[in-house]
Amino acid sequence: MQDRVVKLTITCPNCCIGQHELLSAVAYCKDTLNLPLAFELEHMPFRLINKAILPDGTKVDKEVFYSNRLGKDKFQNFENAISKWATEKSIPISFRGILSQSTQAHRLTMKAWQLGGQQLQIPVLCNIFKANNEDSEDISDVTVLADIAERTGMMSTAEAVKFLQSDELQKEVDSMCDKARSIGITGVPLTIIDKKWAVSGVQSSDVFVQIFKKLAATGVSSSGVYDAPSPFPAPVVETGLYA
Repeated sequence: MQDRVVKLTITCPNCCIGQHELLSAVAYCKDTLNLPLAFELEHMPFRLINKAILPDGTKVDKEVFYSNRLGKDKFQNFENAISKWATEKSIPISFRGILSQSTQAHRLTMKAWQLGGQQLQIPVLCNIFKANNEDSEDISDVTVLADIAERTGMMSTAEAVKFLQSDELQKEVDSMCDKARSIGITGVPLTIIDKKWAVSGVQSSDVFVQIFKKLAATGVSSSGVYDAPSPFPAPVVETGLYA
């Protein structure tokens, strides 16, 4: 089974939660349930905050930005909901620190995929989420991202700095973000399963486990694609994104 994650603005706490729940579900299905599925997770870039609102290179206070954009009461409710999940999972998500555009981080995760597929991209992505959502670091900062690249074995600090200071993969990130918008994606996280079914919004690991169990029971055609009618209720809907 190919599972493409067309998510992420990496600055988004909801995407951090969604990634955690998805990885937990995949691990449970592989290690405990031994489902006959092969998981391939690929992160695809998405900017939740338009560059017209938050241009590359701009740095703002995270708490002030969300409060101004959402309104004080809505932001407080959002923060409370995130904090409740974070406390239950013992993951200290914070709304403190700097908020910046996610372009540089997306470039790094795309490069990680090119160099090592999901085995390299997932650790890089998880470290970026931790840096931004737990450690309140600026994930547009070359030093922060270069340290992640070296710590995960992706490349040396010097190699990462050289890459991040170049324009390599800039056009690709911009193009994929623009394409996502053009085909109607307006929010994240969004998980695309087998290039056919879309799961919108933050879902618990239990929801993903039930989806994967149904996929395993459905079986595949001779081409290796799940082409039976969708066996899923909401929040899973059939999508034409890969048509």
